[in-house]
Amino acid sequence: MKIDLSAIDVKALGKVAVLMGGDSAEREVSIMSGTGVLNALKSQGVDAYAFDPHDRDLSELKRDGYARCFIALHGRYGEDGTVQGALELLRLPYTGSGVMASSIAMDKIMTKRIWRFEGLPTPDWRIVTSADETREAFAALGSPMIVKPAREGSTIGLTKVESVEQCEAAYALAAGCDPEVLCEEFIDGDETTCPVLGEGAGAEALPVIRIVAPQGNYDYQNKYFTDVTQYHCPSGLPQDEEAEIQRLVVQAFRTLGCRGWARADVMIRAADRKPFLLEINTSPGMTGHSLVPMSARAAGISYEQLCLWLVTQASLNL
Repeated sequence: MKIDLSAIDVKALGKVAVLMGGDSAEREVSIMSGTGVLNALKSQGVDAYAFDPHDRDLSELKRDGYARCFIALHGRYGEDGTVQGALELLRLPYTGSGVMASSIAMDKIMTKRIWRFEGLPTPDWRIVTSADETREAFAALGSPMIVKPAREGSTIGLTKVESVEQCEAAYALAAGCDPEVLCEEFIDGDETTCPVLGEGAGAEALPVIRIVAPQGNYDYQNKYFTDVTQYHCPSGLPQDEEAEIQRLVVQAFRTLGCRGWARADVMIRAADRKPFLLEINTSPGMTGHSLVPMSARAAGISYEQLCLWLVTQASLNL
């Protein structure tokens, strides 16, 4: 994908708020993302400022003369449609998906229901409300099984269950994050992720990243705070597999009505090389360990160019 920034008048963008921090379990990562975005925008001459909704009321955005917002919030109250709805009411254009797509994409169960209805491949799953139902799901889905909250990110509250004895603790951990708990079939194979930029028919996939985590454990710590996870971009996958993943994530993006940018996670089953969509993130990380900037670089797009382009795409639903 080519990004043309030659015609951009940064002064015409007005005063930009970089929303970061917030009140979710991913607050720490959001501050890291937002700080990177803020510095990148400033380096391009944008009149940008940090804004933490944890400390300030969103109504201050209008009062203080902001013209648009870059959403660098992650998790609840950031990428679940709530902040997007508030910005719609304030009539302040913002980056990323609108209210409905943000809300659906944050809910892994609703996302999987829509993808399944549209014929897109996603691992089999069960919704559980107790440890007993988790054990029943384990019997149905087999070992190992993934247990996770329906509306959290960054693998928070997630457990890879390999025995029935683990079901109770796995359910308790996930239920402590969200009342809706998802048990998901585990796909054994290559772990990949692929960003998408644009909107509608103009949406395009960036290069695929293949992730190799220690013991296959791509958890919160290995995502953001260690250097032991390996990221391969170019992915090293056969060209037809990379093209199929890119086709699939663009379709997944469009099906949910996403816009601006997102990143979809895909597992490739080792047994038959079939790809399966896991989830889609509509406010991806922008930290030093984050994957969208890595993929963008492989496509010839710098971190600063990506941030500037995204803020020019800020818009409202209506």
